[in-house]
Amino acid sequence: MSDTHDKILETALELFSRQGCDAVSIRDICTQVGIKESSVYYHFKNKRAIALELYSQFEARSLELMERLASALESGVRPERSSYLKVCAIYFDNYLCDSFCNRVLRLLSIEQLGDRQARTLYRRWLFDEPLGFQTRVFAALTGRADASYLAVKFYAPIQLYAQRWLLTGTLSEGDKAAFRADANSHIRKFFAELTRR
Repeated sequence: MSDTHDKILETALELFSRQGCDAVSIRDICTQVGIKESSVYYHFKNKRAIALELYSQFEARSLELMERLASALESGVRPERSSYLKVCAIYFDNYLCDSFCNRVLRLLSIEQLGDRQARTLYRRWLFDEPLGFQTRVFAALTGRADASYLAVKFYAPIQLYAQRWLLTGTLSEGDKAAFRADANSHIRKFFAELTRR
């Protein structure tokens, strides 16, 4: 891909994740990149095509992350806090706190209200995939029949903290630190409660 192509995507993502696709014009993107509108249309049919490419890149990265997490699980994650905290750190750092993924998640949060494809991606990557993965984790770790309940009990506060600290406004180091502090506190308490059973 060309440098201009990548700059258009990066700029569009930054603008879309703050304002939504409808509020951003091709002219807005061109002004930020410093190119003529014809340059955008050379690389993309329209604004929708830009969003679809961002969604496609996001899905590819998300699938890759799920494979990494599954590999970590298969390599023998045990129901120990320190072991599981390492797997969580991969998810936090490479997904929720990752600049690209974070901005796409914010974009999906805005767009899911009026765009069926965005809504599908939003549900899949903020709820279905994480909960499905957590269910498999807790089934493997505990062998308990209530693994899906444990997944919800574990993941709901993580999602709450992500919404509070990571998916509103501009992502900052302070917000990442606050998220990690809250999420790791929850994980420690969750595992302490789980091991008491």
